[in-house]
Amino acid sequence: MPDVSSFRTLSSRAWPGATAGLVAGFSALAMAELTAGLVRPEAGPVTVVGGVVIDRTPAPVKDFAIRTFGESDKTVLQLGILAVLALIAMGLGVAALRHRTGGAAGILVFGLVGVGAAVSRPDAGPLDVLPSVAGALAGAAALWMLAGRAVPARGVVSPGNDGEQGWNRRAFLTSAAVTAGAAACAGVLGRFLAGQRGQGAVASRDGLALPAPASPAPSVPAGVQLKVPGISPFVTPNREFYRVDTALVVPKVDARTWRLRIHGEGVARARTYTLDELLARPLIERDITLTCVSNEVGGPYLGNARWLGVPLAGLLEECGVRPPSKGGGADQLVARSVDGMTLGSPVEDVMDGRDAMLAVGMNGEPLPFDHGFPVRMLVPGLYGYVSACKWIESIELTTFAAYDPYWVKRKWARRAPVKTQSRIDTPKPFARVAAGPVTVAGVAWAQRRGITRVEVRVDEGPWRDADLAAQDTVDTWRQWSYRWNAAPGSHTLTVRATDGTGQVQTERRTRTVPDGPSGRHSVFVTVT
Repeated sequence: MPDVSSFRTLSSRAWPGATAGLVAGFSALAMAELTAGLVRPEAGPVTVVGGVVIDRTPAPVKDFAIRTFGESDKTVLQLGILAVLALIAMGLGVAALRHRTGGAAGILVFGLVGVGAAVSRPDAGPLDVLPSVAGALAGAAALWMLAGRAVPARGVVSPGNDGEQGWNRRAFLTSAAVTAGAAACAGVLGRFLAGQRGQGAVASRDGLALPAPASPAPSVPAGVQLKVPGISPFVTPNREFYRVDTALVVPKVDARTWRLRIHGEGVARARTYTLDELLARPLIERDITLTCVSNEVGGPYLGNARWLGVPLAGLLEECGVRPPSKGGGADQLVARSVDGMTLGSPVEDVMDGRDAMLAVGMNGEPLPFDHGFPVRMLVPGLYGYVSACKWIESIELTTFAAYDPYWVKRKWARRAPVKTQSRIDTPKPFARVAAGPVTVAGVAWAQRRGITRVEVRVDEGPWRDADLAAQDTVDTWRQWSYRWNAAPGSHTLTVRATDGTGQVQTERRTRTVPDGPSGRHSVFVTVT
């Protein structure tokens, strides 16, 4: 028959086990952080496990995460991983009160999970397993020691101020505090070392002087920016430009050691370029609006910037590449990032005369690290997941039949031209406005086709033409405004755009998967 009194004693002291588990888990992560600072920040167990989670998450779930958490989705994921690890660590700590070896072994098992995740990453290096191994050993040792402090010595019962059922509470708490303090110091040192590893990249960016473009951007026409409070600025500041990618740790690449390789099918002369070699070429400067395929109707994931870069078609031609329409054998260009991400673009689109480029500058400064420093690719008119490779390090020419890039493997479309879309920036959804004249305004975009008309509808009334701001180029968004004589009550405002081919924005609602959203943006407002 079970010893009920022993069970009650253990239950009443579950908190030291949970505490021991938490401290051990913290020690494991801190030692892993320290080791990652010495080896490679991207090899930390939370980062590699998070990467695996991102890779294996179904597209609809990723879509939900971006829609719900926005650019905080990676933070939410990391916090979720930490919360799960904390709960597991507490459970192992409680188990270690009865099975000390088993609890410590459980920590080692999670180290093996980290090792497996590390070696599975596309950018894995030979030392990337070390953070998970070091963390697991430190965590297991901490749990073994702390569990020993919390378990009564055999046959000893010594109640008192410092003792309860044979274990010394003060000694346990002292050991836990010392262990946690040492772990905290290790974690801080690891963060410092990780920061130091990126200083070379920071210095290379700070010291980079961008040359003047051989082909400057055309003068922006007067009137592209409407004087309407609440409307998106025509040029999106770098700090406000959207960021959607899978990198849990933003790569910091030293421009002095960076290289770009062009190779593959139909490449007569494979080449490797340094950044200095690219900067010595004639550069183009263009205003281009980028759009994320995950941008829901009316969503925030688009922005317009002035980009400086090397024309991509010229580089490919220099390597002997020809588009399929001119007898080339490759129809897909696969761009690969330093973190292993792959994006596939149609070769025909890259070489059809549009301003596809390898960008080195954004709004007059070197690319920010968040946006791909030192070099990123962009192709006007295509969604980012098939064109806008950040931190690019290689370009391989191949075919769509031979290779599926990262997102295509996850059921997204191989080809993804930007759809005609529009958005109401002001008034905001559920706004309360005063009766009388109200300015409804926003932006519309259809890269490579341009916007020729925008219309607004109030409730189920007729479509009314909005006033268009001046158009810069067909590759940039266009602002619009509509003066509405608002009557008291609740109203729904809807917008639609017409592109340069005469195609009217469809009202048929689709989700972002597989090739971008469609539908018309509406906002509900109350007029008082």
